[in-house]
Amino acid sequence: MSSSITDLTVKAAMEAIASESATTEEKIQMLIELAFRFQKQPKTPKDLRNAVSLYYHAYDLCKEDYPLLKARTMVGMASALQAIPTAGTDLLLQAKAGYEEALPIIESLATLQEVAEVQMNLGLVLQSLAAYNLARITDSIAAYQKALEVFTWEKFPQEYAILHNNIAIAHLSMPLSSEKEHLRHGLAVRSFETALEHIKLTEHPREYAMLKNNLGNALQYLPSSHPVDNNLRAISAYDEALKVRNPRDNPLEYANTIANKALALSNIPDNLENVEEGNSNNLLQASNYYQEALEIFKQYEQVEQIEIVVKAIREIQEELTSSKF
Repeated sequence: MSSSITDLTVKAAMEAIASESATTEEKIQMLIELAFRFQKQPKTPKDLRNAVSLYYHAYDLCKEDYPLLKARTMVGMASALQAIPTAGTDLLLQAKAGYEEALPIIESLATLQEVAEVQMNLGLVLQSLAAYNLARITDSIAAYQKALEVFTWEKFPQEYAILHNNIAIAHLSMPLSSEKEHLRHGLAVRSFETALEHIKLTEHPREYAMLKNNLGNALQYLPSSHPVDNNLRAISAYDEALKVRNPRDNPLEYANTIANKALALSNIPDNLENVEEGNSNNLLQASNYYQEALEIFKQYEQVEQIEIVVKAIREIQEELTSSKF
């Protein structure tokens, strides 16, 4: 089997490192830059593993002579491990350890922006590990909030939006007793709405659509004595997201949003003034959205979404059939 381009590049880098034509610091910098390049646009999981290898070689060269570069190699290695598809808990735990070891050095020697980037990535790892009960979701939220001290909406709108989005999702995943369920949903909605006070459609459309879509999801499940009102607010949020998301430019995001909108529609009566009339029209409209989403999910082989949408379509058909009798 022939070697991949990445393998050949790694081999060439190792040969260059073995030469005496560069200083140790230059060799470390070269390895970090090369690893980052492969990490930024990986074609296969092996590219990410090769990036980890390059970071490790850079780490080994640092010894105790280059503490900041050493910390940066740990951060790079952690982010590459974190990005490996279907990364198991072992890799995530390694990434967590790398961030936590590097963070004090980064805090003392690097810029505030670099510190915030590490805190943001640490928050992501902790959030992933919390799903396996290997970290506390509150620690993830705390890391995000520290990052927000630097990533303000004025200077870093994209990071600001992502952080608020992640905080909201973290709140939604927080295990609380049923009587406190309204609290976590309320905190999530508030986080989305806080970000949307500053993230505007015309200036940051992608982040705006992400926040609006996820706000709609949170509103659908917000415990309330007025569920119809929440679903109407959710549909309004989805419609805002659909001003950006379309089947040509971002088909999967579009499909997810119309599927979310379909769910909200299926729970709204046709006539808000006379709910006894049922919701057959909204169910038909929801079914159409689901069908459109299904075609896109099939095209992109999204197995989990296909199963969910097929089940939803079947349930709507059953409900429409039963309403005729």
